[in-house]
Amino acid sequence: MLAFLSDLKSWQIAIAPWGTLLEGIAINTILLGVAVIAPKKLLTPTGLLHAWFLGVLIWTTLGWQGYVVVMFYFLVGSTVTRIGMQEKEAAGIAENRSGTRGPENVWGSALTAALCALGIGMIDWGIISTTPSLRSLLLLAYVASFATKLADTCASEVGKAYGKQTFLITTLQPVVRGTEGAVSLEGTLAGIVASTIISLLAWGIGVINLLGVIWCILAAFVATNLESVIGATLQSKYEWLTNEVVNIFNTLIGAIVAILLSGLWMIIIA
Repeated sequence: MLAFLSDLKSWQIAIAPWGTLLEGIAINTILLGVAVIAPKKLLTPTGLLHAWFLGVLIWTTLGWQGYVVVMFYFLVGSTVTRIGMQEKEAAGIAENRSGTRGPENVWGSALTAALCALGIGMIDWGIISTTPSLRSLLLLAYVASFATKLADTCASEVGKAYGKQTFLITTLQPVVRGTEGAVSLEGTLAGIVASTIISLLAWGIGVINLLGVIWCILAAFVATNLESVIGATLQSKYEWLTNEVVNIFNTLIGAIVAILLSGLWMIIIA
């Protein structure tokens, strides 16, 4: 009898990912159809396909909670990008395609999160045998990566639209809005608010704990400013260091900083 129950449990674990995979395919296919017929395009046709794949991955590995986080990032980030679009386009500092996202934008923003989600899935499916703490750290890194990217997007777009004074982060010398590595008070505050909201959302739906909110906000702040340093010092020197590649580094730094802060806290209270 015990052997039968053990086999039944193993069978349930084995088929569980397929059920969530089918759910993810169904939900994302419906949303893909809505996006195709919607009058205002947030993604290019190729971008839609890549976003579909990302959505299926997130739903399959993290369920609706992880999916809410990525959808919140996407919708808020896309909305903020369009703030003051006419003025930004006239000044030549607007995002390409008037903010419509392509596959490079999808993975520039979400590659780090996708790898975290895949790691969590492999743990949950028994492919990787590890401690529960690693899963919690990957969840923290997942949220921190999106908190970082949303902070970066809001800081950049609000700064370009409403920044009264912008300064190069490495020298604090005044520069024109839209300069790589430029920061503004308005943009910085917008970034902090954005990372706080998405982190609180993740806490509210049970993805991270309340301490995780703090680590995500701090990590987003650190990573966003380091991204500005990269933009001011390195991006113009290397042709391969595109905005999308910088975004990958940005989100990766945010994820790593959140993990380090969490680990340091555990050492302090131990």
